[in-house]
Amino acid sequence: MSLARAREINTAYAFFERNWNLTRRYLGWEVVWIFYSLVNALTILYIAAATEQITGQQVDTHYFVLYLLIGTTMWSYLSAVFDVVAETIAWERWEGTIEYTLMAPVRRSLHLIGTCLYAVTYSVLRALVIFVVVALIFGVRLDNANLATAFIVVAVGSLSVIGLAIVAAVLPLLFTERGAQMTFVIHSGLLLISGVYAPVDVLPGWLQALAPLSPMTYVLRSVRAGLLDGAPPSAVVGDLAILLVMGAILVPGGLLIFRGAERYARRTGRLKRSG
Repeated sequence: MSLARAREINTAYAFFERNWNLTRRYLGWEVVWIFYSLVNALTILYIAAATEQITGQQVDTHYFVLYLLIGTTMWSYLSAVFDVVAETIAWERWEGTIEYTLMAPVRRSLHLIGTCLYAVTYSVLRALVIFVVVALIFGVRLDNANLATAFIVVAVGSLSVIGLAIVAAVLPLLFTERGAQMTFVIHSGLLLISGVYAPVDVLPGWLQALAPLSPMTYVLRSVRAGLLDGAPPSAVVGDLAILLVMGAILVPGGLLIFRGAERYARRTGRLKRSG
């Protein structure tokens, strides 16, 4: 390995480590948010468990619980990846380090690579905690699951979600006061249109038209096919192809948009600690 490549890896890892240190600093809040996510997941799944009692009709409760558990877990993972990357600039501003980070002689791609690696690591750990705890409480079994399909879809889909998050990260850079709020609106919209808790088919027509724009739609559909129906990777090749195309467009496109927005922010004096 050349010295230059080793320095690049070290630089990217430095941003990974800094994000990890921020998590440690706010560990109390991390515990609070994980607890909130667990309670939210349990609340939703208890609705599924009580379906027969509420409707008076026979329902495959185990299938329904697993359907919602997959949605809850995948949303916990995908939304956390999106939030960590999309709030990159917002965190810099909140911590008062935005001028130092964006004016430092560091390639922005290395900055974002380190942040994205942290986002995936953090999100995987958080989602695993939620899945394991809830699965133990409800006695969920994965007898017919094809785990290979789920892992492949999540790995491929993560790239497209990261690309979308990089594009969203531009908003706090351009709009110093409202940018973080705008990214939260996008986050909420993805929850609605991606089929997290219900099939996209039940949405109004105008929302169904927006669902294909979200990479999470394809991830959720294919992961459910793998875990609920035991579908092999060949059965979801269409969704995988779409996710690959999205990732190939969104990741480099997001980097280009981010660099352009960064140059604009420097010219217009937007690299400041507060609005």
